[in-house]
Amino acid sequence: MLTDLPWIPIEDDGFIGLIGPVLYKPFVDGVGRFRFTAEEKHRNRAGFVQGGMLMSFADRALGNTARERHPERAQTTVQFDIHFIRAARLGEVVEMECHILKETRSLVFMEGRITTEDELVATVKGIWKIIERRDPPGN
Repeated sequence: MLTDLPWIPIEDDGFIGLIGPVLYKPFVDGVGRFRFTAEEKHRNRAGFVQGGMLMSFADRALGNTARERHPERAQTTVQFDIHFIRAARLGEVVEMECHILKETRSLVFMEGRITTEDELVATVKGIWKIIERRDPPGN
């Protein structure tokens, strides 16, 4: 059962490591599930979770989902749209469910919903460009 699957920390010594921890569940049916607990370091001047934190969280969650079937693949975000519905509060567990809408040879079209305690915080859509890896000249 999906609720029995463990939450696993994303290993990242870069930017996500600074704003995390961000956790995920093993992928089931191609759906990505991610979460973080809103801490003081995520606070904006109004005392809520900074919108940029939610955007960074969503970008990583959608990107990880886009790469789920092809972990070795290089890709980059080319379009990202977020619509904020309500503020996320400190102490809340912020979760996101991500779906691949369509994948072509060069693009992955994604959507997701950010929630806290089953309340909608934001909706997100994005497009990821699949990058063809090439050997450097002379190899």
